[in-house]
Amino acid sequence: RVHGEFESILAMERNFEGMRFCRECNNMLYPKEDKQNRVLLYACRNCDHSEEAARNDPTENCVYRNDISGVGAERYIVRPEIVTDPTLPRTKNANCPNECDKKEAVFFQAPSKGDEGMKLVFVCTTCKTYWKE
Repeated sequence: RVHGEFESILAMERNFEGMRFCRECNNMLYPKEDKQNRVLLYACRNCDHSEEAARNDPTENCVYRNDISGVGAERYIVRPEIVTDPTLPRTKNANCPNECDKKEAVFFQAPSKGDEGMKLVFVCTTCKTYWKE
C-alpha cells in the first residue's frame, strides 16, 4: 500500500503547475526566455542550472505577469510606539508640521512612487505626527 501512495504522490508532482525548484541547490526556478532558440526555460538564480519547459504542455508554457499600477496616494501606517525604537536614527533638528516645542524626531527610509526614489519619513517624538521629506 505504501508503494501505491508513493506512486500517487509522484503523479501529483508531475501534474503540479506551481513553483519549480532547482535539482542542484533547491532554490526556486524562475521563468527565463532563451531568445536564440525561442524556448521557455526555468533557470536558477543561484547556480547555472536551467531546464526547458515542456513544449507540448500549455500549462508549463504559461507565464503569468501581474502588473500593478498604483493611482492613489501613498499611505503609511506609523504606530506611535515607533518613537521608542532604539534602532532608529534620531535628529534634534526636525521641523514638525504640527509646530511642537520640541524638535526631536526619529526617521526611516520609505520607497516612493515614480522617479522620486527613496523618501525619509520623520516622526515627532512629542506629538507623534509624521511627515515625508
